[in-house]
Amino acid sequence: RLIDGVFQGCFVFKSASKKRKRQLGVDQLNKKVLDSLAEFIKKHGLGCSSDVWRQRASEIPTAALMLGVNVPDHAMTFRSLCNLLQDSVTPFVVSVHAKECAGLLIQKVLEQLMGSGVSVDEEKEDDTALLQRTPCTISALCQWYKTVTKKCIQVSPERKENLTNNDLPQSLPVVVIFKDFEAFNSQVLQDFILICSRYTQELPFVFIFGIATSPSAIQHRLPHSVSSLLCIEVFHSLSCTQHLASVFDKLILNAQFPFKLSSRVIQVLVGVFLYHDFNVQNFVKGLQFSMLEHFNSQPLSLLCCQKQEALLSAKTLSKQNVEQIRHLPSFMRYVETQEPQEQVRLLTNDEHVKEVCQTLLKNLHKYHKNYYPILQCLHSLTSSLPKFPLGKHIRELHVSCIEKNLWETEEYDSALQLLRILAKDELVAALRKCAETLKSANTKRMQNALQQLEDFIGRLETLEEDSSGNGVISAKMEYQKTDLFQLQKTLLEKESRRTKRMNSFEVLRSQVMDFIDSLVREYLTPAEFQPLNEVCYYSSSGVLRHHPFYYLKESRKKKKGIYHPQSRKPRGNTLPKLKHKPPTKSQQKLFL
Repeated sequence: RLIDGVFQGCFVFKSASKKRKRQLGVDQLNKKVLDSLAEFIKKHGLGCSSDVWRQRASEIPTAALMLGVNVPDHAMTFRSLCNLLQDSVTPFVVSVHAKECAGLLIQKVLEQLMGSGVSVDEEKEDDTALLQRTPCTISALCQWYKTVTKKCIQVSPERKENLTNNDLPQSLPVVVIFKDFEAFNSQVLQDFILICSRYTQELPFVFIFGIATSPSAIQHRLPHSVSSLLCIEVFHSLSCTQHLASVFDKLILNAQFPFKLSSRVIQVLVGVFLYHDFNVQNFVKGLQFSMLEHFNSQPLSLLCCQKQEALLSAKTLSKQNVEQIRHLPSFMRYVETQEPQEQVRLLTNDEHVKEVCQTLLKNLHKYHKNYYPILQCLHSLTSSLPKFPLGKHIRELHVSCIEKNLWETEEYDSALQLLRILAKDELVAALRKCAETLKSANTKRMQNALQQLEDFIGRLETLEEDSSGNGVISAKMEYQKTDLFQLQKTLLEKESRRTKRMNSFEVLRSQVMDFIDSLVREYLTPAEFQPLNEVCYYSSSGVLRHHPFYYLKESRKKKKGIYHPQSRKPRGNTLPKLKHKPPTKSQQKLFL
């Protein structure tokens, strides 16, 4: 009995609920689509009484969940979906994988269901025995479902009091999740759907198809006679690039996290993501490895923490730590800019180095607090420009800013030229986005920049339209009949006589662009120019490339013939299969 008691204690449901809550917190990126799926199932199952189900046709409510090509991340999404449905919708949730049920799909569904809907130990034992002696048929499942739902109502008297007579008994939907719909055997799917459609009056089935390609995959896998038995609604999750953008916003482009990545490390992580696996989990693992490697290899990483903790740590630096600070390239450049007397103190007086280190750490934290709002402002201004001179995604702009002076590049000049010809309504809309970004910043400099920006917006909105100098064709010319040559000649003459003086809107627009340019030059300086940047920034991209986590992954990709070592661009699914040989050491060095 003691052994049986311990065994029965494993089925306590409270600990499982806590585990589910922790797992749901992992996958907040798909929270919106998961909530939509829960509402879909409630609408088609939980809110319907038994009488409503009997009156329904043989159509089965089906959710086509479009997850995209980032297949390795699907497991996390389905795990969170199962936990969400079991916690808030129905305990009858089955999640099946194609390789687990090649020809035994009904048996797999039956085994999972008959072991998931019991909360009492004695009932658990009875149901287990029933499963062992019951054939794997839908009719047996119907009988088990009726028995379990009656017990659920009997053990919930409070819930029964809240329901009316018309609502009793209330049907709990039976959700079957096909994780990889495209990988299932077509005939197995057809047989299962045909059988389930005959029992819709007794079992409230709801299907969820996990699809990686497009909704047309349902038509390709199922004939019309079978797909017509499904009432399909399509749900779209975030794309893999949107997931990556969310991770960047929350973990990398955030001043609250003191740990930072250099431009080369970001390029390695993003390159593996975009050109190899589209796996957000692997990207986060690479970020975690970078963090561990930084705190393991950089002795001064003890200063990579929140501001107050960093200042306290700077006061208690050891003599060895002070010497390590003196050997930092950024600190050596800082020493070279000081007066001779100050240089001597920085090289000989340890206590003075500690005091200066505290000041430099404060400046480093201020730099990050001012950097990210201005980065977002510039991205909101330039992300919609033709041909995206500064990149379509903010991560591209961030890499450009931290590795070089952005204002010295041709891309920045072309972006500024395009901004200088924006129309009034486009300029005002872009500036409003910048103002919304600066409102969340809590530094004095950003608040001053916000006030100036709002002043420009107010002046632009109250500015009266000044058409002088804008119209090239006169009113008389608009109503005259002329050919193309005559029109071109007239336009050239008019342009030659036109004065160079700008109207009031053009003057104000030029002032706005000069103001934006001044913000970029002041706050978007490269991180390597900041003293003590090595404390927070991890820059060992070579170590990251040589790590087995990435190298072995790329080796597996090469064996499958979807990765070419000399290519830096995605090849899609059109790459021919390559005859691979073990790479030599020189080839590995060249690649890495």
